[in-house]
Amino acid sequence: MRPGARRQPLYDQLVDILTEKIEQEYRPGDLMPSERELSERYGLSRTTVRLALQELERLGMVVRQHGRGTFVADRSAQATNLSQQYSFTEQMRSMGRVPETTILEFSEFDADKQLAERMGVRPGDRLFKLKRLRAADGVPMMVEKTYLPVRKFLTLKRPLLDSMPLYEIIESVYHEKIRLAEEEFFASVARTADAHLLGIAEGDPVLDLVRTTYNTSNEIIEYTLSVARADQFKYKVVHQRLP
Repeated sequence: MRPGARRQPLYDQLVDILTEKIEQEYRPGDLMPSERELSERYGLSRTTVRLALQELERLGMVVRQHGRGTFVADRSAQATNLSQQYSFTEQMRSMGRVPETTILEFSEFDADKQLAERMGVRPGDRLFKLKRLRAADGVPMMVEKTYLPVRKFLTLKRPLLDSMPLYEIIESVYHEKIRLAEEEFFASVARTADAHLLGIAEGDPVLDLVRTTYNTSNEIIEYTLSVARADQFKYKVVHQRLP
């Protein structure tokens, strides 16, 4: 193992080594060396090797199949393209995963000054707040807090939110045509409440996302703050040169 890295746990050093090989030498679908081969190659115990492979699996870099071995994951297929309209439900289904949404809160309140500025409304205007936990294949992925102007969705009730995706409700039920959505994202660490919901430790890395959705009249019809597990999401932005 690497000299000068004695304070770093052995399995963590192996994670670094294998990550570099995955990124530079291996291709998606390649079979990784077995636990025994890795143990002999790097002079480590099988337990240490197993911990390293478990960490790589948690990071989404490998897929472990019982009885077959460990394979390099196709992470490009799991990337979310932010240049297109994004639906968690549709994205997870396109990846062959089973999406699940749990509504944690649905309420109505008066917009404070900060939210009013973010959404282009007046302080005191009524807003809906929708807090949801998004999961895929039973794994918690994201906590979302969505704000909607009540005047645009006057009859919105909890049963409707339980029955269909939000963007489908916005466009099909309320006939608000989405023109564009702006999304910012940045690295952060999990706060206590979000960590509990996401099944991770407080202080673990997360992605904070801020999404603002506009209709064809350039009105803000959705403002969403999300916290996503950094080990479950990889984002891709496509830049296209205009002719």
